[in-house]
Amino acid sequence: MTDAVRAYYASFHRRELGRLETAEGRVEFALTTRLLDARLPTEGRVLDIGGGPGRYAAWLAGRGLRVTLADLSPNLLELAAEHLTETGTTGVDEIVQADVRDLSRWPDATFAATLALGPFYHLPDEADRRRAVDEIVRVTAPGGLVAIALIPRWILLRRTLSIPDERYRLADPEFVDALLTRGEFTNPIAGRFTGGYGADTAFDPPGLERILLASTHGFATGLESQLDELRIDDPTTHEATLDILTRTATDPALLGTAGHLLYLGRRPA
Repeated sequence: MTDAVRAYYASFHRRELGRLETAEGRVEFALTTRLLDARLPTEGRVLDIGGGPGRYAAWLAGRGLRVTLADLSPNLLELAAEHLTETGTTGVDEIVQADVRDLSRWPDATFAATLALGPFYHLPDEADRRRAVDEIVRVTAPGGLVAIALIPRWILLRRTLSIPDERYRLADPEFVDALLTRGEFTNPIAGRFTGGYGADTAFDPPGLERILLASTHGFATGLESQLDELRIDDPTTHEATLDILTRTATDPALLGTAGHLLYLGRRPA
C-alpha cells in the first residue's frame, strides 16, 4: 500500500500545499496550532514526520524550534524545500524521505517532540500502527510531546456519500464492515484517496500518556466556509469563534464526526 499512497500524493502534490489555505484547511490549521502551542517545548529538536509540503514545519521553525521534516513522498519534500526557500524560512535543519514505521536513521530520544500529522491516515493495518507508535515513542525524549492526526471513520463514510461515483460502495457490506469494525478504507478508483485508516475515539496508543483528543474542526464541521467569511468580514468575531472552538474541541459529542482528530500525548518521563 506504500506505493499507492506515494502515487496518490504525487498526483496532486501542489494541491496539498494549498490545502491548509482552503476554508476547511484554515480551521484545521488554526485549531491544531492553538492546541499544540501551549504544550510544545520552547526549544530543542522536533520531528515533523509526514509533514508533506512543510506548512507545520515552517510554523514550528517560526517558534524557534529546530525542525526535521520527513515524509514518504519525494514529490512533497521537493515542494517543501521550494516553499521554505521562497518564504525565507530558517530553522528546518533537515528534509528527508522516511517512513513512520522505520525511523532507524535517528537514535533513541533524539527529539523533544514528534508530530505525525498525516501518516496515520494511511495505516489501516494494526501491526503497522503499532510499529509506527513504537518508533515515534523511541525517537521522542522522555517527557516529550507526541501529536498524531487522525481521520475518524465516520468522516470516511461521509466522504463516500459526498462523491457521486463512490456512493454505490455504501451498499457493499464488506466495505462498510471493514470500515466500521476495523477502520479499513480502500478505494478501487485509481487516483483517489485509498489505503486509509478511520480511527475511533478510543484511540490511545501504548507507550504514551494521553493529554487530550480533540476535533480540529469542532462545532464548525461543515460550516468552514461561513467561518472563513467571518475571517474577512468580521475579524474580531472570527477570533472569538476560534477561541470557542479551541475551548470546546475536546467535547466528546464533537469527536466522532470531526473532520480530523488530534491526539496529544507524552512519552512518560
